[in-house]
Amino acid sequence: MPYLVTIGLEVHCQVKTRTKMFCSCETSFGGEPNTRTCPVCLGLPGALPVLNRYAIEKTLLAGLLLDCGSPEISKWDRKSYFYPDMPKNFQTTQMEAPLCLGGSVPMYDHCYPTDARKNIRRPGQTIRLNRIHLEEDVAKSTHLGNSSLIDFNRAGTPLMEIVSEPDLESAEEAVAYLRSLQMILQQGGISDADMEKGQLRCDVNISLREKASDPYGTKIELKNLNSISAIRRAIHHEVERQGEELDMGIPQVQSTRRWDDDRGETTLLRTKENADDYRYFACPDLLPVVTAPLLAKVRPLLPERPHERAARYEKDFGVSAYDASVLSSDLPLAIYFEALAATPGVPGKKAANFLINTLLGTLNDRSVAIADSPLSAEKSGALLTLVESGALALSQAKEVLAVLLDAPDKDPASVAKELGFEATDSDELGGLCDQVIAANPEKVAEIKAGNDKLLNWLTGQVMKAAPNKPNPKTVTDLLKERLI
Repeated sequence: MPYLVTIGLEVHCQVKTRTKMFCSCETSFGGEPNTRTCPVCLGLPGALPVLNRYAIEKTLLAGLLLDCGSPEISKWDRKSYFYPDMPKNFQTTQMEAPLCLGGSVPMYDHCYPTDARKNIRRPGQTIRLNRIHLEEDVAKSTHLGNSSLIDFNRAGTPLMEIVSEPDLESAEEAVAYLRSLQMILQQGGISDADMEKGQLRCDVNISLREKASDPYGTKIELKNLNSISAIRRAIHHEVERQGEELDMGIPQVQSTRRWDDDRGETTLLRTKENADDYRYFACPDLLPVVTAPLLAKVRPLLPERPHERAARYEKDFGVSAYDASVLSSDLPLAIYFEALAATPGVPGKKAANFLINTLLGTLNDRSVAIADSPLSAEKSGALLTLVESGALALSQAKEVLAVLLDAPDKDPASVAKELGFEATDSDELGGLCDQVIAANPEKVAEIKAGNDKLLNWLTGQVMKAAPNKPNPKTVTDLLKERLI
């Protein structure tokens, strides 16, 4: 039987700081194992934590980006549990009074999986947040069959946990939520949120019920998923698994399960009752935080959010909603676009079309990100100016672009000249058109009878006869003046 699916996400995101949450050890990625540690992050007896003020400010800024509120006083707690990756046998976190409360995440249509964008069931949906709390990350475990290796370089890294309300209804919505949240955090400078580096991970809570009037079903948690595609696959599998068991009359037990991406299935890790199992209590080593002065400091730093930027692009530059969403989805791309659109005489819509359809495509073929483009926005603007003036056709501009990417110091007009793309004297070009028309009376008759496609053939004949490589559009326009 079909069931209503309810999903809530707990997203763990490393905060972008130079040092750890409670000590001065470096947080950079990729160091030799266990070289960025100290008595505090190793949990040695007698070591005392010191708060990282910058991590707190970044978390409060994340809260502002997501329209959260904050309590007047935020407190720290100990969450007791034993794992090899948590040597203190407790995690310093926030339970009673987290830094951020409420808020929401807008789900951008272009963040849905590509195959789901044409059938978005709840477009423009906003997902409520319950809270954002700040804690310390655990060590990294590497399992080797019969043994495991522990690297404590990651232990103690500032870690935000962003907890949603159970507002999601499908794996595709979960993907859109995660990508939208990731985009906001990255553009806000909160985190690099790179899942491949473990900077963004996710726990997924799933329950099923028969109808909306029923209470929520029993919650099953999928733990520590670290890729968006794996999250989508895991949710689809778990919904199917729970549905099959419910159909057989097997009640679900609140539990935590592990997703095996190679086998495409979840397996039971442990059953879990509630938060009481963790024996939370106030941390005796850390003072509460008064949030008002910190909020006053970070509020002026609040950046433009992706949906706000997209709306501005539509209004100020006249670009389509789709193009605006693409341009605002990546901050380096947005910066490049605004510099390109500032070129005198180049309309914003033309700048967007050139950037999205020409430059990005060429860079993608070379596996180069826009942030690493060898060609500056100013040089791209100069090239686009040649197109707008009629000196170059877009097809010719692509050839010039290919040269400029390998030799970005060159001037676009000079490269165009080197390639033979020079404007032909209008009288000379008109004379060539007349000659081609006179030499092809049968083609001309067909064109006059309505076969406009043959104009391209005539244009090609003029291009062959020209001493250089004129703009094909200019040639076609001259032929039209004479024939249509």
